[in-house]
Order: sequence, then structure tokens, then C-alpha cells
Amino acid sequence: MLTVHHLEKSRSHRVLWLLEELGLEYELKTYQRNPKTMLAPAELKAVHPLGKSPVITTGDMTLAESGAILEWLTEQHPQKALSIPAAEPARADYLYWLHYAEGTLMPLLVMTLVFRRVPKSRMPFFAKPVAKNITRRVIGSYIQPQVDTQLKVLNDHLQQRDWLVADRFTCADIQLSYPLEAAAGRYGLGDAYPALSAYLERLRARPAYQVAIDKGGPVTL
Repeated sequence: MLTVHHLEKSRSHRVLWLLEELGLEYELKTYQRNPKTMLAPAELKAVHPLGKSPVITTGDMTLAESGAILEWLTEQHPQKALSIPAAEPARADYLYWLHYAEGTLMPLLVMTLVFRRVPKSRMPFFAKPVAKNITRRVIGSYIQPQVDTQLKVLNDHLQQRDWLVADRFTCADIQLSYPLEAAAGRYGLGDAYPALSAYLERLRARPAYQVAIDKGGPVTL
């Protein structure tokens, strides 16, 4: 039996979603975040030394990193056609979008979260205005413009297609879902990116996505 070590409101929603798309049985072990730090609990280090989620275990195998987990699962079940085989011309695009989500888009959203929390941290009262000013400048002059560029590229890419690659739903769409949920929550998509907003709604409408929410809880903080 495959076990998913799932941290609430985290990337591991994608693993639950994929497993539901694949129709596989699995055991779900859910961990709660530390209410003060919002970090994963120490118990996860007993599963993987980094103490992060998602992690899956089956037999003697322990596998971390959502991208690696998604790739491994889809390769184990090629009949479900949620990946692009190496022989197909669209394979390169599939690999790009599969790794783009965490390699390019997600770091910007993590930086946004970290910088927005800085002024809320404990510090002398006279330091708070300085922290707020630095945070505002970093987000406004560096992070926000890059996020805008990424969202525009995605919106343009999805203008004439429903899914990222090969005119069909694949694991790359699942992988991109978490950064998009984070972007929608931290910056908003709204009228500025209509194709991207519609795409996110298509993702949320999939039955397996909704089952993963029912089992694992909300996607993002």
C-alpha cells in the first residue's frame, strides 16, 4: 500500500489529486502545521530527513519532491495517459511545463510569502516601519514585475488551448495548479489574465481535484 505523508495546505494536494486521477488506493497520513511558525511538524523528519511534504512511501521506497513523485507515479501507470511518452514530439514541451512550475514560478511566490511576513515578525517597534518599507520596495520593484511577466506568458499560452500541452490534460497541469492557486491568492488573477483564470477554474472543476480537497483540505495557506 502506498502512503502519502500529506501536510495541510501544501504542495502535497497535487499528489492526492494525481492518485485520484489514476484511481489508485492509498493510505493518507495528514500532518498539521505548527500554528506559530506554519512549518511542518518534527514528525515528518522521521519519514524523510528534510522534514518536508509531500513524501510517499511504499515498501522500502521513500520518495520526496512533488515533481519527482508525480513523474514516478505517471510512469508507473502509462495506460492512464497522464504523461507524454518520450517518442512523442510534445515530450519536450511536457517536460518544460512540468518543471517550470517549481523551477521558475513557485520561487517568486515563496519570496512573496516570506517578505510579506517579515513586518509581522517580532521586532522593536521602531524597526517595523523600516521593515515594511523594505518589504514594499522589494515586492514592488523586483518580485511583482517578474510575477506579472510569468502570468502574462501563461495567459498568452492558454489563449487558444484548454491545457498546457498536447491538447489534453496531463500531469504538467496538475503540477502547475499549486503555483497558480498561490498566485491567485497572493496577487489575484482577475480580469488581467482571463485565459489563466478560466484555466484555473477548469482545474478546480475536475472531480479528482475536488476529491483531493475533500480528503486533504484546502490547497494553500
